[in-house]
Amino acid sequence: MAKQFKPETLCVQAGWTPKKGEPRVLPIYQSTTFKYETSEQMARLFDLEESGYFYTRLQNPTNDAVAAKIAALEGGVAGMLTSSGQAANFYAIFNICQAGDHFVCSSAIYGGTFNLFGVTMKKLGIEVTFVSPDASEEEISAAFRPNTKALFGETISNPSLEVLDIEKFARIAHSHGVPLIVDNTFPTPINCRPFEWGADIVVHSTTKYMDGHATSVGGCIVDSGKFDWDAHADKFPGLCTPDESYHGLTYTKAFGKMAYITKATAQLMRDLGSIQSPQNSFLLNLGLETLHLRMPQHCKNAQAVAEYLSKNDKVAWVNYCGLPDNKYYELAQKYMPNGSCGVISFGLKGGREISIKFMDSLKLAAIVTHVADARTCVLHPASHTHRQLSDEQLLEAGVRPDLIRFSVGIENADDIIADIEQALNA
Repeated sequence: MAKQFKPETLCVQAGWTPKKGEPRVLPIYQSTTFKYETSEQMARLFDLEESGYFYTRLQNPTNDAVAAKIAALEGGVAGMLTSSGQAANFYAIFNICQAGDHFVCSSAIYGGTFNLFGVTMKKLGIEVTFVSPDASEEEISAAFRPNTKALFGETISNPSLEVLDIEKFARIAHSHGVPLIVDNTFPTPINCRPFEWGADIVVHSTTKYMDGHATSVGGCIVDSGKFDWDAHADKFPGLCTPDESYHGLTYTKAFGKMAYITKATAQLMRDLGSIQSPQNSFLLNLGLETLHLRMPQHCKNAQAVAEYLSKNDKVAWVNYCGLPDNKYYELAQKYMPNGSCGVISFGLKGGREISIKFMDSLKLAAIVTHVADARTCVLHPASHTHRQLSDEQLLEAGVRPDLIRFSVGIENADDIIADIEQALNA
């Protein structure tokens, strides 16, 4: 299906193709377990000799249909849903890294991911080196070590809104024999498909635009199927040498292009269990059906809001890659010619205190720890999501202390701007 249809059609049709007499709408398989006739049938599933369902912690038909839809949208070979975007990031790295390994990561990433990679994974014996995404290829390459297993970045970073030069990052990763993993949450595959620019694995927080209605926390990993693990077998023993927990099966030999996702499912999900509930997958699928309609509206509204803010004398600075004077404008035009996302960041003259007063005066836009859904919302990262970071660390993560993250919804743009105006006047 993925080959012949355009993204708009995939949003609506991919993943679930009912047979005669089956429900037209993807059903919620709200069951932990699945029945078989014989012990032998079950045994073959446990040995990965057959595909099928036996326990929802590993796989569930609702989840698989939605993962297949997202994989089709990204142009990948397979996907796996997780319970959150954080779980997707963790699994994506942990699937190819173990204690004693190292990876390189753009420093312009979501604060929660920065903490996961820099603090929590360090406790598991996996080291990370953060590099500026704007650094030269030589500088980023210098961060690689013999035990480096991956390079990671965000298409558009949350909340600093830096645009990743995907081709540059892919070139660097591949010159060191490792995959490029890209978090594509903000643009979604409607506005950017990282695989077309050389990325190997894509992750999403489906909580954001994909769900689109702030109902369900979730994540997804999609594999392009393009990275040749066996060509660098010494780096990736988990994929290229026998897995004792499955009678010595080797993932790359048994599953080819499906090796990475099969290992993530059969090994990590089996052992760590961060599954998305079938109910949440069902809601995510409803969101995906209108993703291609919502993204252009988010971008159109955000462009109007960014242009209004850039002309307002109470505003100190505006960061939105749709503005021609933005430092990432050219990169955004290259990778996301149809628009980036609905998230803007800006600062007010008068700094942190004025920013907080402005936010408290908004009526239509709500202060929430969320971003990228149908409703306009706002956050002050230095006071909220990133409050564990010092001012120095904030700047290192690309978050200025006065930064207001403004997530433009799909309401009428004039109403959103009027709300900003009254709050600025207050």
